[in-house]
Amino acid sequence: MWEHQSIFRVQAQLFADGVFNLLDRGLRPEVFLLGLASAKETDDPAAVVLEPATVRYVPQEFAGIKERAAALEADAGPRGNVYHLHPNDHDRYEKQHWAELVCRATESTLREIGEQRQDNRRSFCSTPVSLQGHLVTVVLQLATDCYAGYYVLPKATAARPANLPHAAVLEFLHDCARALREADTADNEQPVLDRDYNEVLRSAGRRLMLRVAPAGTQGLYDACNGVAALRHEGNEGVGTMLVSRRQHPAVLPVLTLETPVPLRDHRSIRKLLELSEGDTSLISDASHVFGLGQLVPPSDSQYEPLVTVHFTNHYSWEMSHAGHTLMRVVSNTPRLPQSQVAADNFARAVAQVFPDLGADNTDYLWDLARKASTQTHGTILVISAGAAAEARRLTRQCFRVVPRIMTPSVLRLVTGIDGAVLIEPSGLCHAIGAILDGLATEKGDSARGARYNGALRYVHSSQYPVLAVVVSEDGWIDLLPSG
Repeated sequence: MWEHQSIFRVQAQLFADGVFNLLDRGLRPEVFLLGLASAKETDDPAAVVLEPATVRYVPQEFAGIKERAAALEADAGPRGNVYHLHPNDHDRYEKQHWAELVCRATESTLREIGEQRQDNRRSFCSTPVSLQGHLVTVVLQLATDCYAGYYVLPKATAARPANLPHAAVLEFLHDCARALREADTADNEQPVLDRDYNEVLRSAGRRLMLRVAPAGTQGLYDACNGVAALRHEGNEGVGTMLVSRRQHPAVLPVLTLETPVPLRDHRSIRKLLELSEGDTSLISDASHVFGLGQLVPPSDSQYEPLVTVHFTNHYSWEMSHAGHTLMRVVSNTPRLPQSQVAADNFARAVAQVFPDLGADNTDYLWDLARKASTQTHGTILVISAGAAAEARRLTRQCFRVVPRIMTPSVLRLVTGIDGAVLIEPSGLCHAIGAILDGLATEKGDSARGARYNGALRYVHSSQYPVLAVVVSEDGWIDLLPSG
């Protein structure tokens, strides 16, 4: 398709790894490029290009995409009168419309192939970009079981994010399409994907909040960050805010302000937040706060689940819907809710690191991981095949113990001090309070604390198979497998 297509595909893969591994390593992103000859009437299999050529698909499987896109256009019926546009604008409009149809046809083709093969892959496609005679699409694939495990907002569409992972997918594909368009006009024809991973997730958070704001009001995400950053009389901001249109039948008014307060007035909103308590919350239409109210009980005929913003502590807030936490934001960095380690994710991580470990041992380690995840001040549980040797190596920066089988009750006691607990996959403990070392890695996250980054360096540098369960003070829980 073009000279630098393999370089761009590798860039896109690294970009996807960086973004989606911050959300959930179980998503396991894979990226490939699909190119179709730009001519609308061309349907020759030889006109289909895959990058890399070794991807699990063959060009013949995509030979009918243009025919399918044309059928979608016919089924859609008349699109209204657009011929009042300037000829150049009309030409751009037609090209964009055709590209969107090709995108939909490609996604449906990949979905059918996946169903036939029973692949555990969910496919997403960027809007094709015309580049040197080809319509080039970036295809992102995520693990279906992991992606489908998160709560979905009602009435979601391909363009309206259903949750934070979906919003991140849309941001990722938007960046890829932008880079390809820039390559079409750049002299070196080498697109660059160099956006900060956390900035992509912040944009995804804004996109998700825009999706739930009444009338598409912008600024709700940044307003929540501004409010969470303030203190009132030395106290952290703790309270709730319901997001709904005015005079919503599911909201029972408690107190109505004569003059609504703009949400951009962070200091006033922070002060009003002190009034929220129990079931009583601030009521906002994502533009103003206009009083206090309560959501009617589910038994009420007017009941409708509404988006709720929970300000948990300084610089921290959560967004939830119908009792499901959609997003947790700490220091302007959104992440998926991980208040507990998921049993299936843990078992998958253990199988990845210790493939010969039996089910009974995995269940026992799961009990220990669950107990570690209840620590409110944070801790690290390191499961290492070389726990004994590592305890000896770290003698001067840990408390070595007489080897014993770790139990959940004892684990609760030993995680009361700083440092990691070193155990074997069998559950045998060799050290507590260990200060982990390791080489710096590009996989580090500056938005996270020393505990997370220290564990990441240790896992990345370890010569033994190792799985670290990291419980941060802010409540985030991460599984860091080696390899």
